[in-house]
Amino acid sequence: MTKFIDTYKHKGLRRGLVTLLQSKGISDLGTLQAIEKIPRHVFFTADFEHYAYEDKAFPIDSNQTISQPFTVATQTQLLEIKQTDKVLEIGTGSGYQCAVLCELSRHIYSIEIHQQLNIKAQKILSVLEYKPFLIHGNGYLGWPSEAPFDKIIVTAGATEVPQALLSQLKIGGILVIPVGKDDDLEMNKIVRIDETRFERSKHGIFRFVPFVKE
Repeated sequence: MTKFIDTYKHKGLRRGLVTLLQSKGISDLGTLQAIEKIPRHVFFTADFEHYAYEDKAFPIDSNQTISQPFTVATQTQLLEIKQTDKVLEIGTGSGYQCAVLCELSRHIYSIEIHQQLNIKAQKILSVLEYKPFLIHGNGYLGWPSEAPFDKIIVTAGATEVPQALLSQLKIGGILVIPVGKDDDLEMNKIVRIDETRFERSKHGIFRFVPFVKE
């Protein structure tokens, strides 16, 4: 962290948020430590930072949202990230989920289709001294030049699982993606067994903005 960010501001609220997430079933220590450490309020404008540690989604630019902390924690926990994992995030958004990923791995790649969000997230993550690889592009296509990935996370609601993302997942790797055709989407965890086989499990109902593809 740099001197421009007060890491103690709202520290008690972050601890309270962690306690709430634990009561809702989040148990992964790395995920909880990341959420307690990261100043979520810096991803909000000053007028709305008092909402930052509520367990709610909140609107941001380009008609998108910063995800509910429980959603962020659930997806992160399902990924089972190791420090050496190469992780692809589809949908940088505000950059908050990306910051959580950066606390867990040194190799984070993130794609955002909205250029305004991509630019803003780069600035905030840089101030926080995180160094993910960020690009403006179509996440439906993944990031072929950097594939394969150990873990892939999609932070928007998809009507189907993109074949490109499955093909860019390492054998033994994990893809976490919300899938459905209505507002309520099922969180899917997909593990690649071998070249042709995948194992899928479902982990509750969540709400996301739609997965935009060009």
